[in-house]
Parts: sequence; C-alpha cells; structure tokens
Amino acid sequence: MATLGFIGTGNMGGALARAACKSVPSDQVFLSNRTVEKARLLAEELGCRVMDNFAIAESADFIFLGVKPQYMADVMADITPILEKRESRFILVSMAASLTIPRIRELTGKDYPVIRIMPNTPAAIGEGMVFYDCSENITKPEEKLFLESLAGAGRLAPLADHLMDAGSAVAGCGPAFADLFLEALADGGVACGLPRALAMESAAQMMIGTAKLMLETGKHPGKLKDEVCSPGGATIQGIRALEEAGFRGAVMDAVIAAWEKSQGM
Repeated sequence: MATLGFIGTGNMGGALARAACKSVPSDQVFLSNRTVEKARLLAEELGCRVMDNFAIAESADFIFLGVKPQYMADVMADITPILEKRESRFILVSMAASLTIPRIRELTGKDYPVIRIMPNTPAAIGEGMVFYDCSENITKPEEKLFLESLAGAGRLAPLADHLMDAGSAVAGCGPAFADLFLEALADGGVACGLPRALAMESAAQMMIGTAKLMLETGKHPGKLKDEVCSPGGATIQGIRALEEAGFRGAVMDAVIAAWEKSQGM
C-alpha cells in the first residue's frame, strides 16, 4: 500500500485527504500545512499523521502539492534538496491551477514523475470530479495505484494537460456556480412562501436528482428539460423568464471568465 503525503490541507487538500482515507489506511496518510493547527485538527478527525513538508518529501510515495500557484515555487525550492537525496521512487501530484506538468518539473529542475490533477470540493464526500494527467514516466501500475488510492473521491477521468484549465472552469469552479443557483432557487421558494429550511433542502435534492438522472440515463439535458415542460405549463414560463434574463449566456460567460483567469495566472 502506498503512502500519501499532503502538503497543504486547505479546502481542496483537505477534501482529497478525506477521500484518500476511504481507500488508504489513515496511518498511511500524512498531513502538513503552513498553519499546523489546521493539519492537526484534520489529522485528529481522520486518524492521519501530522508531519512537516520535509518529512513528507522524504518519505511519501505520492506527494500531493496542495498549495496555491503563487506559493508553489517557494515550496518546491524548500523540498527539492530533500527530493534529490531520495533513493526510493516517488510521484509528485500537483493540484495547482494553471501549473502544467512541464512547469512543475521546471521548478524542481528534474524530470520527476508527475501527475497533475484538477479536483473539486465534492470529492470530500465521494462525489467529486477529478481530472488527471500523467507524465510519460508514470507506469501503468503506478497510475492504477493512484486511481485506487483516490477512488473514494468520486469520478476520475483522464484529461490532457493543456485542457486542465478548461476542465477546472467547469468542474472545479462549478460548485460555486451551482451553490449560487441553489441559493437563488431557495430564495425564490421563500419568496413564494416556503420555509427557508425546506426551500434549501428541496433545491439541493432537486439538483442532486437532476444530475444523477442525466448521468444514469445518458439523456441530453435539453431532452430532460423538454420532458418537464408541458405545453402551456408553469415550467416553460420559468424557462422563458430565464432565457429573457440571459441565463445560459451568463453561465457560459462564467465558465469562460474562470478559464481565462486560469490561463493568465
């Protein structure tokens, strides 16, 4: 069984650590964070071990780099001397937006094996969407072990390095867009007289059910939408209001804006 070390246990690093502990014994998962207390609290919750960046760089088989892009150069400068001394095989796993596999290697000065991932926060409860791409020196058994280790995160799908920012704009930024829509739906329900708690619960369950319906039936969202819109009914009037407000264009613009920001980072 491989050991997994997480350098950075913020929202995303913490979500993946939680997911990993569903497949990997918790004592094989190591946590490190700039704020040590955050790592300690998560370790107590999951039964993991707290280490510093150097200890993780020295011992973990998969080293998850859960730091923001602007801090990656400093973190890599700190741990590269440790990596250079290692005799055992290790794999760097980067989840930093906009940093390609060649860029991660450039920061280390070596052609280390690298897996780039773009996860999202629902991975914490096993409903995530995790895109990944492997450098050419990752073996098939290593890829299989990586996928098994993160199986608890949800869906994992290969995606070419140059498309990672696009994937992140949809699945990585998407939860925030969905939360905004969910909140707006609930607010609408409250405006129509529903109690707040019931409005939130019904909006959330509706989103879960609708997404699962599409995934399990394979039907196009447009087809599913048409099945709800009876002639002269209430739903088509709601659709008309959304179209008049430019709903679909606004959502597309949000994805493109997130992608452009990642491209420029």
